[in-house]
Amino acid sequence: MPFFSVIIPLYNKEDYINECLESALNQRFNDYEIVIVNDGSTDKSVQIVEGFNSDKITLFHQDNQGASKARNKAASLSKGQYLAFLDADDIWKPNHLECLDESIRTFPKSGIYANNYFIKHSNAFTAPAKLNIQINTNKPIILEDFFEASLKETVVWTSATVIEKNKFMSYGMFNTAYPTGEDLDLWIRIAFKEPIVFHPKQTMIYNKSIKNSLGKIEDNDARFILFESFKEYEQKNSSLKAYLDLKRYGLALRTKINGENKIYKDTLKTIGFENLNMKQKLLLGTPSSLLKLLNKIRPVIIKNSLYLRIFKG
Repeated sequence: MPFFSVIIPLYNKEDYINECLESALNQRFNDYEIVIVNDGSTDKSVQIVEGFNSDKITLFHQDNQGASKARNKAASLSKGQYLAFLDADDIWKPNHLECLDESIRTFPKSGIYANNYFIKHSNAFTAPAKLNIQINTNKPIILEDFFEASLKETVVWTSATVIEKNKFMSYGMFNTAYPTGEDLDLWIRIAFKEPIVFHPKQTMIYNKSIKNSLGKIEDNDARFILFESFKEYEQKNSSLKAYLDLKRYGLALRTKINGENKIYKDTLKTIGFENLNMKQKLLLGTPSSLLKLLNKIRPVIIKNSLYLRIFKG
């Protein structure tokens, strides 16, 4: 039985899967398998995977059903004790699994294990994830408050995360009712009940620049329903409320730009504006025409930190 099963959902990533798989095969920690579920790709993704000569790789196929079902199928078919998720357009550094193994050995009875990471905003601009946490060590730690730590970028990013397979199954895996945000839903449910372990070393690059990435599907109705599903819990947890309000801020901004007026107005009603800063409030009050212009020039300003200063808290 391998210690880790690397879970890769694959859908039309011919430009990225080669580098992704090379990074997964270049790990210093060697006790792992790679389980790929091809989610009905129509490009050359499958041929590229089949070109790898490695007994670590197992490739399965399904009709196009989305990331949740692809990840769940890969997990069900896996043989490892722990599941390490990796999207086909993201990259691991050689110490990624090594650091996760260190976290597991240090805190063996925890809910989620996550490494620190970089975000690739464009081909010209990659920056460390901006986390709401003071880090004074290079050793794994237990987060005191997952939601507070995630008030900027989320502390737990899927491609930097590991969970014990039995635990993943016991939580019902990823909720396939959500075409987007299914990972966020699972992390929140686990964070209510179990410790979250964070390794400060940055071992993964999240490629946020891909338009058709699995995690960037535009289904804002589903996002709204997801956030509202925790309404009862956030009334008793101020950190969760603040965390979800920032997610709702992003949803409101997105739907205002897209002209999705109903979701925009419904989302505004659910936001506790005391949890937003002045810049975020000003952006929500900005005319949609100006927001659309800013969004249109985003490919230009995203090449440097100006994008983060404008749109991020």
